[in-house]
Order: sequence, then C-alpha cells, then structure tokens
Amino acid sequence: MLPASIQITGELLSAAEVQDICESLKEDSVRLLSVRGCQLSDRDFGRVCRSVAESHSLAQLNLNLGVVSSISRTRHLADALKTNRSLQTLFLHGSPLLDAGLVTLNLALSTHPTLVCLDLGDCMLGDEALALICGMLPPDGAKSGLKELTLSANPGISLKGWARLAIAVAHSSQLRVLNLDYNPLGDQIAGMLAVAVASSRTLEVLDLEGTGLTNQSAQVFLDMVENYPTSLRVLVLAENDISPELQQQICDLLSEGEDDDDRDAGPLQSGPTGSALLPIRDKYQPIRDKYQPPAWLQHSNSSPQMVLLTSGLGESLLAETEM
Repeated sequence: MLPASIQITGELLSAAEVQDICESLKEDSVRLLSVRGCQLSDRDFGRVCRSVAESHSLAQLNLNLGVVSSISRTRHLADALKTNRSLQTLFLHGSPLLDAGLVTLNLALSTHPTLVCLDLGDCMLGDEALALICGMLPPDGAKSGLKELTLSANPGISLKGWARLAIAVAHSSQLRVLNLDYNPLGDQIAGMLAVAVASSRTLEVLDLEGTGLTNQSAQVFLDMVENYPTSLRVLVLAENDISPELQQQICDLLSEGEDDDDRDAGPLQSGPTGSALLPIRDKYQPIRDKYQPPAWLQHSNSSPQMVLLTSGLGESLLAETEM
C-alpha cells in the first residue's frame, strides 16, 4: 500500500488520535503529516516526535500555527530530526521559535541529509537565527542545501541580517524559491537582493509582497531582467508602492524568458507518479478588516491581481501522494 496523508487542522487531538498517528508513522504508512494549528499535550507532542524519528516514509511535516509552542517542544523536534532520514519538507510557520529556538534546531536542520524545503515564516526570528539559516545555503562546491526557504513576516531581522542573507543567496548552489513577503525590507535591501538574484544560477522564485518597496526597486529589477541573464521566473511585488506599468513590464520580460527556456527544453517529462505536489505554504495574509499594517509598510497602489507570476516552475520539490 502506498504511503498516505494525515491532515488535521485546528483541532484538539485526543490521546487516542495521537496514538493512531504514531502507529501510522512507525508502520511507514504516512508520507505527509499535517497537524497545523492543532492542540495537543506536551507528552503527546513528544510521542509524535519520537514516531517521526522512527519513520522511514515521512517526507512532509506541517507543524504550522503554533504547534511548536515552547523550547521544550523545540528540543523534542530537534531530537526527532537528528534521527529521521526521510523528511524533505518542514513547515514551522507561525511558531514562536525566537533565536533560541533556531539555535536548538540548527544542528538537526543543517545536517539533515534530505531536507530541502523549510518554512520559518512568522517565527519571531532575529539576526542570530538568520546567520544560522545562511549556513543552510552552502556555496558552490559545498554540501547540498535548501532548495526552498520561507522567511515571511520576521520583522526583527535587521538591515545587516538581510544583507548577510543576500550574500548567501548569491553564492548558494541549490536555492530555487525564496519567500520574504511581509518583511520591512525597503528599497535598499531590495537592491541587494537584485544583485543576489543576478548572481544566482538557480533562484527561480522570489516573493517580495508587502515589503515596503517603491518604483526605485522595481526599476532595478526591470534593468536586471532586461539586460542580464537570470534564472528568475517568478517575482511577486504585490502590496508595494509600485506602478502597475512597471510591474507589467517586469512580468512580460519574465514570461518571455520562460517561453524561450520551454522551447529549448522541449516537452516536460512527468515523474513516475504522473503528478506533482506543491508543498502547502501558509502564506502570510493580513486580514484587512482586523489587521493594521505595520508602520514600515507604505500605502500600496497595486492590487492583489498585480502579483507577478509566470506559469510557475514546471515541477515541484515533492511528489504528492494522497490528499
């Protein structure tokens, strides 16, 4: 029997339900486990982590929205990751990790042999944590590293921290997707990221939604995609103070580049499953009638429809099993 998915959202998990999850993990019958926003006791969380450690089939683990809510739970997760050898995608979006949590997880994350996709959005991270994350983006010729990284909504990271990330991205030999939406980056950091994108031979997707950018940043990206070869295929600039005309120009140029690549590559070959999985990312979405944008986020004259998207990557990082 093919490994299946267990997906539960926002529920209070009983001891019996946790026992069923643990048994399925130990029997290697689960490929995707998602308990996003669920409540369970510390004891039961430890049981799940020990079962994750024993699983040889688990490829995607979603603990988004506060499931990893304390340093003791972070330690349980770190211990599980040190033993597990199958996990490819880990979602911790909306977990109050702080820098201390990343220090606890760092060794397990950076040495995991198969982990390629990591979501640390809205985890209250600062510069210390970001320095450790940069170590998961090794330069050319080093060990393999992350292919997809999400750092949305971590406003505690400073200019120095983002500059360090830009340098790591420029030299990363693996990274394909970088999500930095809803961070107070501004035009200065965007300029550094444009240089990183131009230097990278692998980065295909960059999400800068709601990052306090203006036409100045858009012009830099326009010059880059117009005049220099780049792997970039998707650039998200929604919810910034950028004119629709500039956004459309960038979008058109990215689409032209993708069309050329598609012609060169020929028809796509489907994998053995015949289908692909897009890992489920909890995109940071401010609720407009309840949420007041932070002071650094300038009023935007763009609309959600102006998200700059091409037709996508053409393949994803992980094959879906069963939803």
